Amino acid sequence: MNIDPNQLSSLLASLPAVFQEDRSGAAPNFLGRFLLGFEKLLLGLGEPEELGLEETIAKIHGYFEPGAEMAPDQRAPAEFLPWLAGWVALTLREDWDELRQRDLIAKAASLYRLRGTRRGVEEFLRIFTRLGVEIDELGTALQVGVHATVGVNTLLDGGSPHFFAVRVLLPSPDPALIKAQRGVARAIIDLQKPAHTYYSLSVATPTLQIGVHSTVGADTLLA
Repeated sequence: MNIDPNQLSSLLASLPAVFQEDRSGAAPNFLGRFLLGFEKLLLGLGEPEELGLEETIAKIHGYFEPGAEMAPDQRAPAEFLPWLAGWVALTLREDWDELRQRDLIAKAASLYRLRGTRRGVEEFLRIFTRLGVEIDELGTALQVGVHATVGVNTLLDGGSPHFFAVRVLLPSPDPALIKAQRGVARAIIDLQKPAHTYYSLSVATPTLQIGVHSTVGADTLLA
C-alpha cells in the first residue's frame, strides 16, 4: 500500500485509550499503523475508487443484475458478464458489444420459453440487430375446410413446407459489416429455429437517398 508514513488508522479511535498510551506526540504507534491494513480491506481507507469489503458486500446484489438500462454502479461489471451468462446457459460472442450482451442475459430466461417459435427467432434477432426483423412463412396452400378463403387465409400453391424467409435490416451498407452480421444472424437462427425447418436469409440496407444516404461507397447502396 502507498500510505503516508504518519497516517493512523481511524479504527484506532474505536479502541479503548489504553491502546494509544505508547504514542509519542503526533507520531503513530504500532497498532495505529497495523490497523491500516484491516481498514483498507474492510473500509477502503476512504478512497472512492477502491470499495472496502463492507461496501462491496452491501452492493453485491448488483453483480447479479445485467442491467442493460441501469446506472453503471447498480449493475454487474462488464468483466462479470460471462459468468452471469453461464447462469442462464448463454454463451456470449466476442463480437457482441456490451449493451447486446447485457440485454441478452436479461431476457434469456424469457426467450427460452419461445425457443423454436417465430416470435422467439424474431426477438433474438431484434436484440442483436437493434433494428427491424421480418420473418415470412410464405403463406399456407389451399386446404378445403382449413385454409379455403382466397385472399384471407390461403395462398394458391403456398410455400414450401417447413420453410421460412428471414429479412434483417441493417443501418449501414458496409460490406464487412454485412458479412459479419449475416454470420451472427445465421448462427442465431440455427440455434433458435425448429430442427426440421430451413430458411433463407437476406439483409436489407439503406439505398440511395439524396441528402440522407448519398455518398457512394460510404453510406449508400445502389439497388
